[in-house]
Amino acid sequence: MTHRDTAHHRPQLPTGWRRLTLRLPILLFRVGLGPVFGKRFLLLHHIGRLTGHDRMTVLEVVSYDPDGESWIVASGFGPKADWYQNLQAQPKTILQFRNHSRAVTARFLSPDEGAEVMADYARRHPRTARRLCAFMGLPHDGGEASLREAGRAVPFVRLESADGSRRQGRGRA
Repeated sequence: MTHRDTAHHRPQLPTGWRRLTLRLPILLFRVGLGPVFGKRFLLLHHIGRLTGHDRMTVLEVVSYDPDGESWIVASGFGPKADWYQNLQAQPKTILQFRNHSRAVTARFLSPDEGAEVMADYARRHPRTARRLCAFMGLPHDGGEASLREAGRAVPFVRLESADGSRRQGRGRA
């Protein structure tokens, strides 16, 4: 299965009250409640590729490497998600993890890297991985092979700390 084969199965972008509900975590991050989300979510700042305006979205952290200071996130709405396209146009950005900001550079993972990420994620969060596949319309039988295949179709992004060091006075995230 290729990324193109699954593109028509992607969920529709939310509108109305569903969009508002999904945007609520942004407000929580902005008022200093980022730690409520633990290590599971981050606030991504990005620049609109068409407007040049500052944008924000909250994303689930699929994988976190505290030593190398990198976060892997997935585009559940596929490569057409605005944040994903905005990062392709401008990969240098800032994220907020808990209450700590980091300058990062986006690196888009290959399908094979995505397969490894999904297999690792499924070992740590098996039910969530199955729900993610169902939400995205990706066929899976719960086995590792089908989860790896699903991972090849999911657009994953590694957000790497710009300099690999922590900001002065911020401490470890």
